[in-house]
Amino acid sequence: MEMLSSAVVRFRWRKHFWKLRASSSEYRMFQETHRSLAGRSPMATGQIAVSPVRVASLLAGVRRSLDEDPNLARHYLEQLSALFGHHVEDEVPEGVLLPERISGAAISSKGGLASWQVRRVTEYIEQHLETALVTENLATVARLSTGHFCRAFKASMGETPHSYIIRQRLRRAQSLMLRSRDSLSQIACACGLTDQAHLTRLFRRIVGTTPMSWRRDWQCAA
Repeated sequence: MEMLSSAVVRFRWRKHFWKLRASSSEYRMFQETHRSLAGRSPMATGQIAVSPVRVASLLAGVRRSLDEDPNLARHYLEQLSALFGHHVEDEVPEGVLLPERISGAAISSKGGLASWQVRRVTEYIEQHLETALVTENLATVARLSTGHFCRAFKASMGETPHSYIIRQRLRRAQSLMLRSRDSLSQIACACGLTDQAHLTRLFRRIVGTTPMSWRRDWQCAA
């Protein structure tokens, strides 16, 4: 009887243990990462070795800090990127592109957007850059009235939603110009701009040169 009761306790403990493991998002991340890395040589990632435990730890750090400390979350993501060793030829150095956000402007946290609102709105813009982005839709994403959203966005980002969207469209255009052989008219459409003339007009005003000249200069430099 004692042996039977001991077996039941072990069975229940194991069952509870596996339930905990199955419900753990970190553990699922660990399993997926482990499977993706299985059978790969250390050189396949361009690193000495990639530890699934390390990856799971970094992912947990990203999730913990995403709302409270976006800069720390970015640090975790950069470490993940380095671990997996993305191909250099597929990336465009950040210094080549327009800054993602305006610099040198008076940016105030007072009356601005909450961190979750900034994240949702910027993600929405990034995912819909090839479409016509309307301020009313962005305000809905942030769960604010249009007027309140525009004021809060400028307080947090240092520029209006319209100016921010133009900046992101041009950043994508720059990236596509360096990473693809698409024509400027194709790139303009992929960035949500009307045509090549529209792209050229905005590019010259903000970057200071034409897309064709910029593309040629950076391709020659590479």
